[in-house]
Amino acid sequence: MNYGVRHQETYSRGELLLRTFFGGFYIALPHAFILIFLLLWSSILNFVTFWAILITGRFPESMFNYQLNLQRWALRVNVRLQNLSDGYPAFGLSATDSNILIAIERPEKSNRGTVLLRAIFGFLYVLIPHVFCLFFLLIGASFVRLIAFWAVLITGKYPKGMHNYMVGLLRWQYRISIYMGYMTDVYPPFSLSGDEADFSSVNSTDILNN
Repeated sequence: MNYGVRHQETYSRGELLLRTFFGGFYIALPHAFILIFLLLWSSILNFVTFWAILITGRFPESMFNYQLNLQRWALRVNVRLQNLSDGYPAFGLSATDSNILIAIERPEKSNRGTVLLRAIFGFLYVLIPHVFCLFFLLIGASFVRLIAFWAVLITGKYPKGMHNYMVGLLRWQYRISIYMGYMTDVYPPFSLSGDEADFSSVNSTDILNN
């Protein structure tokens, strides 16, 4: 899995203020209106995927691509609302964004046993321990966002360590999402860290359409 958000050299103060005060109206509302229907379809596909894996041992490719592209769309919106990236998030499951990276290979075979275990006991052994840890980290994130807001407003730069912290939180939540969505059999680690995303060596269109 490769997951990242580009750390820009400089950030727009004007966009920062616009997103902070009006982002809920011109970013969150129009995207959420569409995404809510796509998420409903995603939940139906997740149910179908569960049975497909139990019967065939495979995650259907078209369903995997849909879920992956939906995750990319959600990330495009989220990073703007979190002030982690400038620019307006594109609409569409096939849209590209050079400031984000999500790449994960569809497993050739999925483990029927762990899929069944997740469906029945996932809430107990995945969600509860991870949410407990994330609760405290998200409290810290509220302070990081506030400090980063003033840092960008004054200097035009987002402190790299704070950026890494916020991206690490998103990465942690994404790992939980793909594990509970049967997209990987690897149990999500309790960690903010991950492989460094290399935006310079990969074309953005290739990144987002693989």
